[in-house]
Amino acid sequence: MAYDMKKEEDVKEFVENLGIEYRFGCFSEKKPDSCHLLGDYLEGVKKDFEKAAKVFRSNCDDASHPKSCYKYANYNFLGKGLKQNMEEAYHYYLKGCTAGDNDSCLNGGLMCVSNTPTNVKRAKDYDKGLELLNKACDGNNAFSCYYISGIFIQGIRDVIGKDMNKAFQYSLKACDLGNVYACANVSQMYRKGDGVEKNEEKGEEFKKKALDMQEETKEQTQIEFQQGANQA
Repeated sequence: MAYDMKKEEDVKEFVENLGIEYRFGCFSEKKPDSCHLLGDYLEGVKKDFEKAAKVFRSNCDDASHPKSCYKYANYNFLGKGLKQNMEEAYHYYLKGCTAGDNDSCLNGGLMCVSNTPTNVKRAKDYDKGLELLNKACDGNNAFSCYYISGIFIQGIRDVIGKDMNKAFQYSLKACDLGNVYACANVSQMYRKGDGVEKNEEKGEEFKKKALDMQEETKEQTQIEFQQGANQA
């Protein structure tokens, strides 16, 4: 059946049919991807966060669906659709990470090493944190690589010593993955000879790369704003 997306009735019918399709795929055909889509549907369309949380949890526990584990962990971290529970959030970030979700590895790692207000009751575990952050970085999560570089640039007193060679390697990878701040750090490291042989030419090259990326981000934001204005 063809839908006319300019007609409100057709849009409503299309959306309702999506829900029916996802429920059938999840509960009758037992497809993990359909269950995850159902969770997204309950969250984004129905705004029923409590039911969405139950679907994400079940799909994580029963099918080890990486993104469902990540979503349920987020719900616990934020107290969305259920009572905030940091230990439960961490547990499900670990499950998501084990299942192959890099964002889960990142968030689990951050919970081990960060000083966020919601995390103050958790004992720091820097070894586990670095293990998880490294797993996310190995999976090409740019922010994770950048975060690790920051750890080695500053060091952590009595725990992790400064290591500018490692900081450079992680910054370089984060830059290659598109993190503008990492590119700026690489530029400075080349200029100062921190963690790498001093090279003014390379420093200028990465400075230009950071500025170009910054400009691209600005242009993309403007395009998205204009598109939103045109649709309003």
